[in-house]
Amino acid sequence: MKLKQAVTGMAVLACMSTAAHAQSAGSFYVTTGWFHLAPQSSSDPLTVTSIGGSPTNITEANTGASLSSADTIGFTAGYFITDHIATEFVLGYPPSFDLYGSGSFEQFGKIGQAKQWSPTLLFKYYFNAPTAAFRPYLGLGVSRVWFTDEHITNSAFQAKVLHGPTSVTTDSSWEPVFNAGFTYAFNQHWFAGVSISYLPLSTTAKLNSASTTPVGTLNVQSQTKIKLNPIVTYVNIGYRF
Repeated sequence: MKLKQAVTGMAVLACMSTAAHAQSAGSFYVTTGWFHLAPQSSSDPLTVTSIGGSPTNITEANTGASLSSADTIGFTAGYFITDHIATEFVLGYPPSFDLYGSGSFEQFGKIGQAKQWSPTLLFKYYFNAPTAAFRPYLGLGVSRVWFTDEHITNSAFQAKVLHGPTSVTTDSSWEPVFNAGFTYAFNQHWFAGVSISYLPLSTTAKLNSASTTPVGTLNVQSQTKIKLNPIVTYVNIGYRF
């Protein structure tokens, strides 16, 4: 009986040791899952900044835009620096956002589209012991954000408001990321997690239009600042090495 108890005790200690190693200093992990991005969006009115090369400052009152939510698959790779501090690289397949008119532009519905890239580096502090199954955490990091494939999709908006074929460019920027979540370990390797992040993000969309006028085609430049401020949730499953 004593021998059986001793063997059982050693097995339990071995499992605890393995679990601790899986969540402690020096261990790596990877995850994959689903991102949901919910912009808390608004924008400044559209402002015409140049007509035919001459600077202007014409603000179109009661105009604006907002963004739809988006979903995409994501991946992370992390490393425990200590038993409680981990660094994590986050990357998602670029989601596509739809741009909708607001104010006097609301009548046009969807007016544009763009893809967002936002690779992120996080530093996370995990609570509870490395052997604990449930480990909540807080994170802080930085994201490099830029957009690709920006274009106007609404021909009526392009013809009636922009008065001609229009190209779109957007600013790129570094943005802080505020993060919180938890993981739950099923065993020493497999775990699931949920996190929520907030990015105070904005970008300036610049439009370059070839507008047809009675005196010929003029280059018209305009812009608007769009505040995205997305709340990002990530539901994932992971593997620790």
